[in-house]
Amino acid sequence: MANPLEQSFTHILPNPSIPSRTIGSVVRWLSLKIRATFITYHHFNIEESFMQTLFSKYHGTGNDFIMVDNRANNLLRHHPELYALLCNRRFGIGADGVILLQNSPGYDFEMVYYNSDGYEGSMCGNGGRCAVAFAKQVGIIEGNHTRFLAIDGVHEAHIEDTGIVSLLMQPVMEIKEKDGNYILNTGSPHFVRLITAFEEVDVFGEGAAIRFSPPFREEGINVNFVQLLNGFAKVATYERGVEDETYSCGTGVVASGIALAVRHKQLGNVNTEVHTKGGVLWVKFHNHDHRHFTDIWLQGPATFVFSGQIALDIP
Repeated sequence: MANPLEQSFTHILPNPSIPSRTIGSVVRWLSLKIRATFITYHHFNIEESFMQTLFSKYHGTGNDFIMVDNRANNLLRHHPELYALLCNRRFGIGADGVILLQNSPGYDFEMVYYNSDGYEGSMCGNGGRCAVAFAKQVGIIEGNHTRFLAIDGVHEAHIEDTGIVSLLMQPVMEIKEKDGNYILNTGSPHFVRLITAFEEVDVFGEGAAIRFSPPFREEGINVNFVQLLNGFAKVATYERGVEDETYSCGTGVVASGIALAVRHKQLGNVNTEVHTKGGVLWVKFHNHDHRHFTDIWLQGPATFVFSGQIALDIP
């Protein structure tokens, strides 16, 4: 007898002769297609009585997000079990985080970001850029410019015809140096370590050791390993809340660019190309005195992957 989970996916497969082996294989196939309904036995169902929720999947240089237009407030702001399940790469859709777009008077929208642990997180740079692209997709933004609200305040952004999204970050007014490492907040707290052997670093092991060390254990911190090469920098990040290395971290790239400018005494306008595991980003800012940084722009692609509909059994 066929597995009922396999039966439930038969209608979305491109050819009935193609076996629906696992939910993982279906999700991988869906990453190349556009519409799907996701289902698990207890958490998701396709019954009409359950709430049908549209979503889109985006990524910013491999940092991936589930995007939901929540202007009707169908999803609760605090529902960690649900958002953690959606991010689960085995039993949910799979992502580094969930982003809700909500109404906010005076702004185009409010971005509410959740880490993959299900809890509302601090500012996410790549998530912010993807939120802008998604807002454009669903018609919230009519032109190529937007102002929106996030947990750390107001942001502006521009969308180019090429798909590059430029996001204005909050000013950085303090950076601390300790033992050759840098600690600063770029919307999220970051620890930056400059290294000379990028390929040899154990991002997960060393990152987790720093993140859970006594000074940072309670609040957590994102940990970046940075190497400056000929004309560009390479950055790898261990993210709190995800508790793993991600393919890219926007606020981490910004923090790394600022730390490099301080180390190499670059004052004035600074423009740094940064290579992450998932692609290339650019950071532009003005370094006033190695302590104050303004006009901080994070630039890079915000890529649509697929859209779908999920039936949520919400009490």
